Amino acid sequence: MSTNRSTYPLKLPVSIKKAAQRLAQEDGVSLNQWISVAVAQKIGAVETAAEFFARRSQNAIEGGMSAILAKAPNRPPDPGDELD
Repeated sequence: MSTNRSTYPLKLPVSIKKAAQRLAQEDGVSLNQWISVAVAQKIGAVETAAEFFARRSQNAIEGGMSAILAKAPNRPPDPGDELD
């Protein structure tokens, strides 16, 4: 019988593992299942954001940001906004 699962030895800081165990228990699932869902959610969020920005960039006008920045005054930064 073939399976579509893979194993990966995951090392977590103790504090993160304890928090994940607590949340898994609250959700009534195993730690493994909870971590799998958490990773899937993160993948979904990252891929959705990447797709969003890829679509938005298709409408970008070349040099558009440069034109906006060219209108900014040439003055020193406000106190507290300086770079190190």
